[in-house]
Amino acid sequence: MSGLLELQRRVAAAVMHPLTRQETMPRRRKDGASNQSEADAIIKPNDRLSSFERLEIYNRQYWFRLYSCFEEDFPGLMAIVGRKKFDALMRAYLTEIPSTSFSLRNLGSQLEHWLREHVEFIEARTELALDMVRIEWAHIEAFDSAAEPLLDPDDLASVNEDSHLHLQPYLRLLKLHYPVDDLIIEVRSESGSSDSSSNNASVARKRRTVHRVAQLEPEDIHLAVHRHDNAVYYKQLGREDYQLLSALIAGESIGTAIDSAFEGSALPEDERVPFLQTAFQTWASLGWFIK
Repeated sequence: MSGLLELQRRVAAAVMHPLTRQETMPRRRKDGASNQSEADAIIKPNDRLSSFERLEIYNRQYWFRLYSCFEEDFPGLMAIVGRKKFDALMRAYLTEIPSTSFSLRNLGSQLEHWLREHVEFIEARTELALDMVRIEWAHIEAFDSAAEPLLDPDDLASVNEDSHLHLQPYLRLLKLHYPVDDLIIEVRSESGSSDSSSNNASVARKRRTVHRVAQLEPEDIHLAVHRHDNAVYYKQLGREDYQLLSALIAGESIGTAIDSAFEGSALPEDERVPFLQTAFQTWASLGWFIK
């Protein structure tokens, strides 16, 4: 191992180590290593700061950047659980599931799975919080996943029941229990201001909105999260739409996907053909079908 690589790894280990509860760099790490000794070995002091203090600047900058990105990605979750619980949840998650990607967009990729194993952070509103995490992560994926060339109208007109249709990689389908699409739109619109009274009013409105949604009876809600002109949209789907799109995404033929759509459906037989025509026309106009 080269001397430079060894130095890089030592600095990274110190910088990426979690902060203390007081948001300072710990003198001793969880693995028993001493950050004080590491700082003395790899960084020179200057006339204003010790070696430890200089290294601590980078340690704190790294974690404050993670906190900032995580908060931007999951404002809906923060509105549901509250600021104090969200901070505890965020620190616990990022400590247990540290960033391993060059891109900070992946910070929350395992959050839903992690929360299912740590429900103590969301136990008062478990299903609502999980729904919110799912839509917020789907929003991230829909925003920056690839967009493939569209299927030509002539090609779409020539498909039959044995054909396979492919959909845009950015399209995400969700089966939810609460209308968190409306909730997240309201939460994001409450941006607040630098004035403390305005911020307090914004927080109060968010709490009332969350309380109102939390009081609703859970129901099956089907949602498509997609992108158009570099903006993310939420489109509510009927049960048949959801099952049809899910089957197409799974690689089923059109005929099999249609059978899946109407499995257990209450839609009358004479309404099914018009339903399919409208559905395929709508999805084609949204640019969901690709070559």
